[in-house]
Amino acid sequence: MVESLECDSAAGLAGFQARHAELARGYGGAGDPADPALVQAMQMVLHIPKVDPPRRSSLLAAAAASAVALCLDERVGPEGEWEERYLAWKRARIRKVARRARGAHWLVAQEVDGVTVDIDGAQARAFVPGPVGSIDPRIKRLQIGGTELPVDEPDDPDPEVPMLWVNAELGMTVGKAAAQVGHASMLLAGALSVEQAYIWAERGFRCGVAEADPGHWTRLRKQVAEGSAVAVRDAGFTEVAPGSMTVIAVPGR
Repeated sequence: MVESLECDSAAGLAGFQARHAELARGYGGAGDPADPALVQAMQMVLHIPKVDPPRRSSLLAAAAASAVALCLDERVGPEGEWEERYLAWKRARIRKVARRARGAHWLVAQEVDGVTVDIDGAQARAFVPGPVGSIDPRIKRLQIGGTELPVDEPDDPDPEVPMLWVNAELGMTVGKAAAQVGHASMLLAGALSVEQAYIWAERGFRCGVAEADPGHWTRLRKQVAEGSAVAVRDAGFTEVAPGSMTVIAVPGR
């Protein structure tokens, strides 16, 4: 379930086309500002209750869906209330920071501008990007690391929805993987036609996430080379070496 997505009218479709066109242009291009406090980042929060936490695969799917849902939300489009903040981030060097929350902190986080997605009971919220030196205190207080979830065996992939394959050899933490699948969902949506992206939006940007072993990863890389899948290559700020291929996204049928 996506918190807010309105695309079911002619005007709504036109707006969606404009937002998709912006996403399809790609991102980045501008270097980091001289003042580190002005570096742009999208904060994300993963709901990880102490009792009965979600499956890692479902939580990562929710994180991926929340990131792309925000990027195609009507409020980031032309004349939208989030447009200026979104474009300042998207046209700079893309960064995402995943945090964790539970209980009252998770509920308070819903008050901060963003989009929450629930996939199979796993919840994640992507927030409107902004400077790292001006993070809302309700988000800044949340821990970036410290809680891990075991890798699980997800259900059989649904051929109708995109599949995001995580490079198992990198051993990424759940927070790092959440940021990477968020990059992947954005790249995939931009690579899809506007019609395909619209259908995905109507399905709440539902996707699957699973780890790919070395043999499967090799086959996925061939799909990237053939143009039937998209890959995330990390800048190497945290955990993995620069240029590492972290996630490969394969469109749904």
